[in-house]
Amino acid sequence: MMRHLYELLDTFDSLEGEAARAIERQIWDTYGCDRAVLVLDMSGFSRLTRRFGIVHYLAMVRRMQKTSAPLVGAWRGEVVKFEADNLYATFADASDSVGCARQIRDAFEASNVNTPDEKDVHVSIGVAWGRILVVPEHDYFGDAVNVACKLGEDLAEPAEVLIDDGVRSRLPESLAGVRFEPLDLTVSGLRLHAWAVREVA
Repeated sequence: MMRHLYELLDTFDSLEGEAARAIERQIWDTYGCDRAVLVLDMSGFSRLTRRFGIVHYLAMVRRMQKTSAPLVGAWRGEVVKFEADNLYATFADASDSVGCARQIRDAFEASNVNTPDEKDVHVSIGVAWGRILVVPEHDYFGDAVNVACKLGEDLAEPAEVLIDDGVRSRLPESLAGVRFEPLDLTVSGLRLHAWAVREVA
């Protein structure tokens, strides 16, 4: 699948005008879809690796993968890939993406009660909505992917879920057990209006 996309991109790059636009339409017709993009990032790589070694951290990454993948499936999502200490997934339904993000976060916070501090897994998660290009089980591309990465990797604190306006607009006005805190954020020169998903006791 990636080879086919690369071939189309190479063809697009060699053309101009309407011929190039026709290839662009073909790419979007083949790979384009409207999706919620979820990006999960683990916290503490540099600190834990320096103190305990890379094998220690890789074992934690593997635990993250084994815990999160079934939850993505349970919420009708698809894992696009695992890369380093990140999870990349998509959801056709915005509510499913937020429900999954909350459950993944809660699963690790609950399991951390039973592990020593140096083995605790803390995750930050960003979720954004948009039209993207998806190559199943390989990769995905688009502005929503970039926004979700910024939210999950750069802006969210450990155990925090941040969502963009596109996701928020597709959720009910109120959600049981949750409040949405509006945030105005800036990262890499990009201004983002986002929402922190806060649990209500």
